[in-house]
Amino acid sequence: MTRAFNFCAGPAALPEEVLQQARDELLDWQGTGMSIMEMSHRSKEYVAIAHAAEQDLRELLGISNDYAVLFLQGGASQQFSMIPMNLLNSGETADYVNTGQWSIKAIAEAKRFGNINVVASAEDKHFSYVPAQSSWNESKDAVYLHYTPNETIGGVEFPFIPKTDKPLVADFSSSILSRPLDVDRYGLIYAGAQKNIGPAGIVVVIIRRDLIGRVTGLPAMLDYKIHADNGSMYNTPPTYSWYLAGLVFKWLKRQGGLAAMAEVNDRKAKKLYGYIDASEFYSNPVNPADRSCMNVPFVLADALLDKQFLQQADAAGLLNLAGHRSVGGMRASIYNAVPEAAVDALIEFMQDFAKRNG
Repeated sequence: MTRAFNFCAGPAALPEEVLQQARDELLDWQGTGMSIMEMSHRSKEYVAIAHAAEQDLRELLGISNDYAVLFLQGGASQQFSMIPMNLLNSGETADYVNTGQWSIKAIAEAKRFGNINVVASAEDKHFSYVPAQSSWNESKDAVYLHYTPNETIGGVEFPFIPKTDKPLVADFSSSILSRPLDVDRYGLIYAGAQKNIGPAGIVVVIIRRDLIGRVTGLPAMLDYKIHADNGSMYNTPPTYSWYLAGLVFKWLKRQGGLAAMAEVNDRKAKKLYGYIDASEFYSNPVNPADRSCMNVPFVLADALLDKQFLQQADAAGLLNLAGHRSVGGMRASIYNAVPEAAVDALIEFMQDFAKRNG
């Protein structure tokens, strides 16, 4: 079987080695006579799988014991609500930075639970840049500062970590594990799995322990304290997604860890942006200093060719290059599991398409 190159923004490509291992273990995990999907989450076998996944993630990101690591259901979108529910008491304020569609969704949900101050917005330039922190209107009494380091849809990535004396909260769904990360600078990090962690169905939350339990009386399934006290097993967790995430963590370690991944990811992005910038047929709308290493949007000089471009790309085995429905155009998501050969093939196709249609 010939596998295509998958540029989907999520659910995204998974490492082929991981898929092969999962295939080989699908019916019988290590001689148990059962699939992981059939195994009790409280069995000693599965508890060992879950523990190993957490330890490998802690090692990859350098997460200290000052933080709880939670593997939860609901995806990042549920965290848009859980974060203010767990961190904001009645009448309290949180600061949010608006750099795109996922920031907008996080802000809308947070407004249900507290006073939300939007410290800065890039909407004035169609979310094509990151506002300098010197321009932000931050609240003196904010409980936390929330931002989206990488906007998947718009292809905007923060080139800096915001400086603040408040707990920093960040949606790392699209960029976590793509490079080293100083977790100690954050109060809470969350990331939907279906980009760089594993398959859809699970979200990772890394929360500083002193922030757990700020708000009491929450529904059990929405309370970080209950999940932390029960090792993310208050209820039956998404066991297969957790298992696959663990395989991805081990794969990352075999690649040399996050520093090695950063080198590859930087090289992939530099190649693709370099070709786009040198072309008169394609262009990227994002301020060069704020471009995402993971999500590369681009447009054709003639939008009437978009449909033809996508059809021919699919036929060439270059899949899921359509831009998000809210912005159109094209987007190549080049996460960890997208090999450099995929970027090379995409550039070759783009060159040929431009030659034939320019």
